[in-house]
Amino acid sequence: MTNIARALRQALPGDRILTDPGEIALYDADGLMLHRRTPGGVVLVRSREEALAVLRILHRQRVPFVPRGAGTGLSGGAVPLDDAWVVDVHRMRRVLHLDPVDRFARVEPGVINLDLDHAAAAHGLRYAPDPSSQKVCTIGGNVAENSGGPHCFLHGMTSRHVLGVTFALPDGEVIELGGPPGTATGIDWRGLFIGAEGTFGITLEAVLQLVARPEVVRTYLAAFPTLVGACHTVSRIIREGLQPGALEILDRLTIRAIEDSVFRAGYPTDAEAVLLLELEGTAECVEYEAPLVEAACRAEGCLTLEEADDEEGRQRLWRGRKGAFGAMGRLGRDLYVLDGVVPRSRLAEVIEEVQRIGERYAVRLSNVFHAGDGNLHPNISFDSRDPDETARVQHAGREILELCVEVGGTLSGEHGIGLEKREFMPWVFDEDDLATQLAVRDAIDPRRLSNPGKIFPTGRSCTESGVRTAEHADRVERLLGRADDAE
Repeated sequence: MTNIARALRQALPGDRILTDPGEIALYDADGLMLHRRTPGGVVLVRSREEALAVLRILHRQRVPFVPRGAGTGLSGGAVPLDDAWVVDVHRMRRVLHLDPVDRFARVEPGVINLDLDHAAAAHGLRYAPDPSSQKVCTIGGNVAENSGGPHCFLHGMTSRHVLGVTFALPDGEVIELGGPPGTATGIDWRGLFIGAEGTFGITLEAVLQLVARPEVVRTYLAAFPTLVGACHTVSRIIREGLQPGALEILDRLTIRAIEDSVFRAGYPTDAEAVLLLELEGTAECVEYEAPLVEAACRAEGCLTLEEADDEEGRQRLWRGRKGAFGAMGRLGRDLYVLDGVVPRSRLAEVIEEVQRIGERYAVRLSNVFHAGDGNLHPNISFDSRDPDETARVQHAGREILELCVEVGGTLSGEHGIGLEKREFMPWVFDEDDLATQLAVRDAIDPRRLSNPGKIFPTGRSCTESGVRTAEHADRVERLLGRADDAE
């Protein structure tokens, strides 16, 4: 038994300190699966006091650690580099307080997103951020990644709904930022910690805003003969000043995967794309918007336009979208889900280029994405046991993210940078920008113990570096129509 394990066993029951190779192997990756590292060990904490005791022990012994909730992240953010120990908080799952009058809830980090929404529903309220993994993902993970979801087009990301957060710094010091409505004073530091991907410590509690459940919801599924047509419909809807609750696009491969799976939703398999569109609000507002979005779909040549008759029909349509990643996962041993953002005005042309990238690298690529805010999620099914295929998948993913940046977008909309995209950060930030961000991190965690090796580039090899290839740069120039100007 190591000195670390021995010290931890003095603070927690021995059965919650895992060091057996077979047990800790389950914590070597998150949902990305492209990167795996065996942790030094795993600690299963159940309370604030236990979490603090563990952090203080690890800090004294200068042992790196990785906070972990459900492990559903898709950027390698929970991969334990540098022989780090995993501090698993998913057993901290109490809703400590729910105030239906002031509309907020205080929760522990292991509370499952959908469980909080169900608790709020009993009071006619909802927790709006709804990642596709909301049945299993935790609030602590949502805060760490600043997670989004289909309805964040209207309601905003997690950061918009975090009123306060109680945070444990890497040395075990506790800080409270913000709080329930009417209690926060001083400088608002919440934004510094939300989306920090576990590099500043561990969320112990979060105070979250709840919103009223809408008076009326109308859900549509529009089928299109082309993926571009679906993208143009989204642009038309937004151009007309409408703001639906959700605007989701799925391509033909995704549709067929869904219809061949347990997530079957009755999507038309002969369509090249479908647009899942939802309106919500007051009866007056929704009745005004409904004919306008219907007209927009028809103006862009939709083949069919289905509206859910009732809540059961609505849940059926959403079942397909929520199960898209699971359905695609059945097409291969592994699934790489990308996360990039592009301006909505470039959505159609970027999607066409993404498809060409998939063809060029001969990978099985599908598209399902939050079209309202230009947040792309190309899915690539592959077999990680095949080195050649894995390399092609990684190269395709790199080019797709590079494309997103080149057209004025960025590397991540909601999955975070993590391990997956850290070497691409120089595409977005110059050296001074990165140095400033790292200086902030070092001020909070000078030993760099909390989730080491994430977000910031290492430049360990040419393959990993943020240098673009000349060949791809030329393709991007042609896509943007700037090749002639450059000559």
